[in-house]
Formats: sequence, structure tokens, C-alpha cells
Amino acid sequence: MPVLRAEVLMFFILWLIVVGLIAGWAAGRIMGTGGYGVAMDILLGIAGAIVGGFLLRLVGLYSSGGLISEIIVAIIGAVFLIWLSRKLKKT
Repeated sequence: MPVLRAEVLMFFILWLIVVGLIAGWAAGRIMGTGGYGVAMDILLGIAGAIVGGFLLRLVGLYSSGGLISEIIVAIIGAVFLIWLSRKLKKT
């Protein structure tokens, strides 16, 4: 079964990249900055997914799973990260 584990790992990595790219790009558009480039959009989206999941759990909301809900959570987190970085730059 080592091949199956490798396939699952590759699918998970591909899932992270797709969700990260979409969420990072969308967050850049929402915040009026445009995209940050493919690599930064992916990283921003992945970090946004982590932060967004934490923020939603903090207020008692949970994602049901699936591509669309994960992208929405990642966008929320990425928008928050962009907003936070702007606030920190001003001080």
C-alpha cells in the first residue's frame, strides 16, 4: 500500500496548491491589490486557510469540507492576513 499513500499525499499537495492559488488571487482582488504572483498567491491562500479555519472556529463556525467551502475559508483568512499586514505597516 505505499503507492496508495504516495497518491494520497500527491492529491493533498495538489489540493493545497489549487485552493491556495484561488484563495490568494481572490483575496488580492477583494483587497484591491490584485494578484501577488502565482507563488505568493499560493502561499497567501494556504496561510489564509489555516488562519481562516482558526478564526471561524473561534466564533463557533465550522466548514463542512469540500472545495468551495475550503476556498471560502481560505479567502476569509487571506483577506484577514492582508488587512493585518496593512495595519502593521502603518504603525
